[in-house]
Amino acid sequence: MGKYPAEPGDGARPNLTVPKEQVMEKVVALAKRRGFIYPSSEIYGGLSGFYDYGPYGVALKRAIRDLWWRHMVELRDDVVGLESTLLMPRAVWEASGHLENFVDPLRQCLGRCKKRWRADHVLGEKCPECGGPLDDARLFNLMFKAFVGPLEDRASEVYLRPETAQGMFVDFKNVISSTRVRVPFGIAQQGKAFRNEITPGNFVFRVREFELMELEYFVRPNQDDESFDYWRKERLRWYTEVLGVSPEKLRMYDHPKESLSHYSKQTTDIEYEFPFGWGELEGIADRTDYDLAVHQEKSKQDLTYLDPETNERYLPWVIEPAVSMERIFITLLVDAYDEDVVNNEPRVVLHLHPNVAPVQVAVVPLSKKPELIEVAQEVIKGLRGEFRVEYDQTGGNIGRRYRRQDEIGTPFCITIDFDTLNDKAVTIRHRDTTNQERVPITALAGRLGLLTDGLEPS
Repeated sequence: MGKYPAEPGDGARPNLTVPKEQVMEKVVALAKRRGFIYPSSEIYGGLSGFYDYGPYGVALKRAIRDLWWRHMVELRDDVVGLESTLLMPRAVWEASGHLENFVDPLRQCLGRCKKRWRADHVLGEKCPECGGPLDDARLFNLMFKAFVGPLEDRASEVYLRPETAQGMFVDFKNVISSTRVRVPFGIAQQGKAFRNEITPGNFVFRVREFELMELEYFVRPNQDDESFDYWRKERLRWYTEVLGVSPEKLRMYDHPKESLSHYSKQTTDIEYEFPFGWGELEGIADRTDYDLAVHQEKSKQDLTYLDPETNERYLPWVIEPAVSMERIFITLLVDAYDEDVVNNEPRVVLHLHPNVAPVQVAVVPLSKKPELIEVAQEVIKGLRGEFRVEYDQTGGNIGRRYRRQDEIGTPFCITIDFDTLNDKAVTIRHRDTTNQERVPITALAGRLGLLTDGLEPS
C-alpha cells in the first residue's frame, strides 16, 4: 500500500441511499456539471429534444460506439459494415411503409398553453399542463421532410432517415455482388437518425436527433427462429459482460402479437429499470423478408439471393438488433450513479466499467514541483495510446482532485509523489474501493492492463 493518496479510514462505505425519484435529476445535473451533455443552443434558449455532448460525453459515446463495432463486426467473420446517407428519396419511405405507418397519435391543447401531446400518453380530455380542453386525436408522421435542389416539389422530396435499416436493405444487392458474404450474414451500420417526436423527454431517453447502431442479419427463410433466439441472448450478454450493466436491472419483454410493428413476426425488447420505470434499451426484431420484398416490388430490381450451396434463389429473412446510442448512454449513467461516504464525507461516484469510462487513467502529480511534473509527463507518455488518459496538475487538495475523477467515472488515479523520485514507483488509487497500491513505473502499464481487462480485482 502507498502512503499517497492519504485516505485513511475504511474506504468507501455505501451508506447513502439516493431516492429513486431523485436519481434522474441528479444524473442530469452531473452530466452538465462535468461536461457530459449540454442542452443544444442553450445561449439562445435551447431546442427541445436536442442535446450537445461535451468532452466526457464524446469520449463515452466513442467508447460505446467502438465496443459495439468491435463485437458486432470486427470480432465476427459473418458481418460487414455500411455507411448510407442521411437523406433518402420519398420512394424509399413509401416502399418501406414509413410514410403510412411511422406515425403517432397527436392531440393539441386548445386552452392557454397550446402544447401538443401524444394521445396515448394522455388520460382524459384535459391538458396535463394547463387543464384546458384537448382537440381530437390525429395522426402525425414522425419523419423530417426536406427538398433537394432549387425546387420544392414532389420530385425533389427527401426525408431525413428515422432509422439506418433502410440503407442496408436498398444496398443489399450491392453488398452481395461486391463482397464474398454468404447467407447467413449481417450488415451493420452506425449513424445519425431523426424522429420528430411529439413529446421528447426523460433527458436523452427520447430525443429528436440520435445515433443508431443497427444490424440486419440475413438468414434462410424459415430459419429465423434460431437466429432470433441467438441474438436475444447475445445482446443481453453484451450489456452485462462488456458494458457492466447490472443484470438485475435488465429484463426481456416479448411483444404480444397485437403490438408488433407492421413488418415484424416477433420482437423482443431488452428493457432497463430506469428511475421512471422499465423502458426499452434495445429491440431485437424478426423482420421476415418484408423489407427486401417491398423494395424489390417498388424498385423493380431483383433483390433475391442465389444460394451457392442449394442453387436456390430466395429473399432472405432478417433479424434486426437495433439500439440508439442515447439509450445506452443514459442507461450507463443511471446504472453507474452512486453516492457513498469516504472519510466521513459524502462522495458522488460513477461506477462505470473501465471499458466505457471516458477517462480510464488519471495521472495526478502531488504538487506542481517541476521534478514531479517531469515524471508525470513521462508516465503519461507510457500510457497514452493504450488507455484513455487525463493529466491533472491543478494543484490543491489531492482529495478534491480524486472526487472530480470519481464523478466522471475514472477507475484509476496514478499519483506521483516525492517518494517516486527515489523508488521509481507510483500509487494506483482505485475508484470503487479507494484502496491504494504501490507499483513500479516499469510495471504500471501491465498492471493497469490487467485491471481494466478485469483479470485481477481492484
